[in-house]
Amino acid sequence: MPSLKDLKNRIDSVKSTQKITKAMKMVAASKLRRAQLAAEAARPYAERMEGVISSLGVSMVGNEGASPLLVGSGKQETHLIVVATSERGLCGGFNSSIVRAAKAHITSLQAAGKAVKILCIGKKGRGQLRAQFGSLIIDTVDMSHVRRLAFADVAPTSDRLLDMFEAGEFDVCNLFYARFQSALTQIVTRQQLIPVQLPEADAADAATSELNGAAYEYEPSEEGILTALLPRNVAVQLFRALLENAASEEGSRMTAMDNATRNAGDMISDLTIVYNRSRQAVITKELIEIISGAEAV
Repeated sequence: MPSLKDLKNRIDSVKSTQKITKAMKMVAASKLRRAQLAAEAARPYAERMEGVISSLGVSMVGNEGASPLLVGSGKQETHLIVVATSERGLCGGFNSSIVRAAKAHITSLQAAGKAVKILCIGKKGRGQLRAQFGSLIIDTVDMSHVRRLAFADVAPTSDRLLDMFEAGEFDVCNLFYARFQSALTQIVTRQQLIPVQLPEADAADAATSELNGAAYEYEPSEEGILTALLPRNVAVQLFRALLENAASEEGSRMTAMDNATRNAGDMISDLTIVYNRSRQAVITKELIEIISGAEAV
C-alpha cells in the first residue's frame, strides 16, 4: 500500500500531465481548422487534374509517342513506395495505420518477386519501417522545418521522383498517406503516382457518355498538353497528399489528447478516492491508539 505522500505526489504528477495534454489538444484544434481548409481547397484542383489527364490519357494509350509517365516503363519489376507520415508523435494511431498499410503492400510485392525501394517522408514512418525493412529505405525527406506547407516545399521531392523514374531506378511508384475525413476518421490511402493510373475501360466509357457526344479540340495538341501536365501532376498529387496528411495528423492528435485528458481525469478521481480512504484509515488508527492509551492509564 503506497504511503499518503506517494499518493499525493502521484496525483500532482497526473494533474501536471493533464494540463499538458489539455494544452496540446487546444493547440491541435487551432491548427486543425487551418489544415482542414488547406486540404479541402486542394482537392478540387488535384481531382480535376486527374480527370483531365485520364480523359486525355485513355486516347493516348498505345500511341508510339506516349509519355512513359502515362504508359509506364514497359515493366513492373521495381516498385518505389513513398510513405508519408509525421515528424512528431503523440497523434494516436495516425502513423501506425499508414505504416501498417505500407508494410502489407510491401510484403505482397516481395511475395510476388518484385524489388522494392522505400522513400520516407517524415521520420516517424522511417522509425517504424526500419526494424523490418531498413535495408529497403533509400532516404528520408525531413519536413520538420516546414511550419506551413507550401507547393515549393514539395517540388524538390517530386522532381527527385521524376529524375529517378527517368534514370530507370523504379518502374512503379505508390504513395501512402491518410486522407482527412473528420477529426475522428482518417482514411489510409494508396495512390499510384507513376505511371498515372488510368480508369478502367468501363469507367472511361461512362465518362465519355457523360459528355453527351461533345467534341473537344486541344491546342497545341494532346501530346503537348500531357507532356506539360504529367510532371506537374506528380507534384500536385504529392502536395495534396501531404496537405491531407497534415489535417489528418492534427485531427488524430486532437482526438488522442482529448482521450488522454479524460483518462487523466479518471485516474485523478480514482487516486483521490484511494488517498482519502488511506488518510481516513490513518486518522482512525491514530484515534484508536489515543483512546486505547487513555483507557490504559
